[in-house]
Amino acid sequence: MYNIKFILRHFDWSVAKWRNLSSSLSLFKDFSATLEMTHFWASLRVNKIVLLMVATTLFSFKATAQTPVLSLDTILNRIDQNNLQLKSYGLKAESYQYNAKAATAWMAPMVGIGTFMTPYPGQMVMDAKDKGSVMFQVEQDIPNFGKLNAERKFIESKAKAERTTRDVTLNDYKTQAKKLYYTWLVAQQKLAVLEKSSQIMQTMKKVEEIRYPFNQSKLGSVYQTSAKLEETENMKRMQEGEIGRAKAWLNSMMNQQGNTEFKIDSSYIPQFVAATSLDTSSLALSRKDIAKMDYNIQSMQLNIEAMKKQSRPGFKLRFDHMSPLAGGMPKAFSVMGMVSIPIAPWSSKMYKSEVKGMQYEVEAMQMEKAAMLQETQGMLYGMQYQIKTMQQQIAAMEQKIIPTLQKTLDVNVLSYRENKMELPEVIASWEALNMMQNNVLDEKLKLYLMIADYEKELYR
Repeated sequence: MYNIKFILRHFDWSVAKWRNLSSSLSLFKDFSATLEMTHFWASLRVNKIVLLMVATTLFSFKATAQTPVLSLDTILNRIDQNNLQLKSYGLKAESYQYNAKAATAWMAPMVGIGTFMTPYPGQMVMDAKDKGSVMFQVEQDIPNFGKLNAERKFIESKAKAERTTRDVTLNDYKTQAKKLYYTWLVAQQKLAVLEKSSQIMQTMKKVEEIRYPFNQSKLGSVYQTSAKLEETENMKRMQEGEIGRAKAWLNSMMNQQGNTEFKIDSSYIPQFVAATSLDTSSLALSRKDIAKMDYNIQSMQLNIEAMKKQSRPGFKLRFDHMSPLAGGMPKAFSVMGMVSIPIAPWSSKMYKSEVKGMQYEVEAMQMEKAAMLQETQGMLYGMQYQIKTMQQQIAAMEQKIIPTLQKTLDVNVLSYRENKMELPEVIASWEALNMMQNNVLDEKLKLYLMIADYEKELYR
């Protein structure tokens, strides 16, 4: 933009300078100089037109370049990198790391000061030693290191499950993005079909308008073509609404403003690639939700170990220092060590019952994992058969039915132009072709959405 403005300013300066020069030459009445000046002015006009054309081309190129075309892989990568919900899982995993470090901390020491064996006011003191003492006390709990390490390992294991939760959520977002992308893709194809149908109907409307003054068509036929055209326009608006919805949703998933403009690769065709193996062991390796269940089971087992360590005793150390209130009395101290007895029957039933309950919970999670793998295996086999059947149906509709309907419409339109067929018959064949084309696109969308669900189950 700056270079174009500079060229135009330089051009205007050259024109002004040449005008001064031409006025000076006119004093000498030189015919050849006047002829050369005229030629130069003509060349300047041509150059200015060329510059304006270049500027217009550059501006149009800039406007076109501002609307990027995003492939499906690009959108999926941006969701992986920019989505705020996915970033939150990493922060939660980091929080568990710090919580694990906090689990190994000791309790704060307790410090106290007060009196020891001091008589109440107004009491008769028979001896100076009966005045009591001022006592200073320090108390510290000494935890069992086995308990702390077991608790630390249990909390750290939660971070792995949180990171796997991110993978599960990312797989859901990818599937959602694929479905939106495919919806946009099919909507564009429907718009192309509707545009072609609209052109055919506009042609028939013009023919009816030409024939009507000569009593070769009915006024109702003109209105009928107008109604069909408006119906087609409404269908276009509906598809444009689908495109707008998909665009806004994809923008939000990529952490962009909802009205950010971009286009998709209209030549993209989703491909179905069947899994080479669908045994439960391979599914367990590929599915992140199964990995999450494994991490949760490991976390529960570590929690069981931590609860079992509750049977180990804890320790406490206390130091007391007494300074007598009466003179001549010796200072005294007291050191006491204490140990808890968690194996006592009234306290051991707490952690023993919790351990037993968590063991049953682990067994239930393992059974749930096996059931999920078995269900996923059967569902994937069923989806494979259904996808192949849908592909065969779409191929038959595209290769046999639509060409036949297209030939029928072409023949009817030709007969209509030769005034050998009435308009309602042509419209009937036109509607049949449109309906079949839309049905094919609807089936394609169902196929694409099923492929997305199939890939979701395999975490592709």
